[in-house]
Amino acid sequence: MTRTSPSKRRRQRLVLTTRFVVLSLASLLSIGPLVYMALISFKENAYSLTGPADLTSGTYSLANYAQAWTAGGLGVSFLNSLGVALLTMVAVVLLGSMMAYAFARFDFPGRRIAFALIVFELMVPAIMLVIPQFVLAKSLHLLDNRMGLLLIYIGTNLAFNTFLLYGFFRGIPAELDEAMRIDGAGAWRRYWQLALPLARPALATAAIFSFLGSWDEYVWAMTIITDPTKRTLPLAIALFSGAHATNWGLTFAASVIALVPVLVVFFLFQRQLVGGITAGALKS
Repeated sequence: MTRTSPSKRRRQRLVLTTRFVVLSLASLLSIGPLVYMALISFKENAYSLTGPADLTSGTYSLANYAQAWTAGGLGVSFLNSLGVALLTMVAVVLLGSMMAYAFARFDFPGRRIAFALIVFELMVPAIMLVIPQFVLAKSLHLLDNRMGLLLIYIGTNLAFNTFLLYGFFRGIPAELDEAMRIDGAGAWRRYWQLALPLARPALATAAIFSFLGSWDEYVWAMTIITDPTKRTLPLAIALFSGAHATNWGLTFAASVIALVPVLVVFFLFQRQLVGGITAGALKS
């Protein structure tokens, strides 16, 4: 058994300490503005306008949150965004997993061409699709309609998540499918009882990406939504921030409201997020 020399141990400790210090500083630089914003959101505007903002004077309260939620109309927009994002997530995970399983396990005419088109769609900048999507939504009478948001969000998130899940399904041993086929299991049963349980990390990753991709989307929502009762949260916050540009406590309270679901999703599923990316996309 070889022993590590004292000088090598010192170098290892120095490297570990340096990594810890660098990562700690990077974390502080990343999270510092968010913490500062959250603290300001609990202060009255008189205290938040003193530069730099005085975080010790005055009292902390939820008044800014109550005003933003009610007077700013963020409550309705929050529910609109939440409903659209959840429905998008469910639809993308179901449709994307079916498509990915079909591409990974079946050989059918046009399979390579169809998959190549999905990959090609990932290369097209989203902003280039706004005009064609608008023409399509207008022809289907989906302007100023939450269904117009939902269908486009599903379409724009489906290609990436299908590609992600395809890589994971390709990594599942084909012998498992063959064993179930010998037992008389059809394609649907193999997909539902074998592929989906094994693909939980990748499914969680796809769910996170599709939820966040529709939760904070702004351009398409701004393009087709004009009714205040149908606005999503990014639209409402943009208008709210413009109307209260100098009231930092109120503006930051609205921003924190929008951040809460994102932070909850990340902290609950961060392990699945990393595991799904490494086990799925990198295998393809």
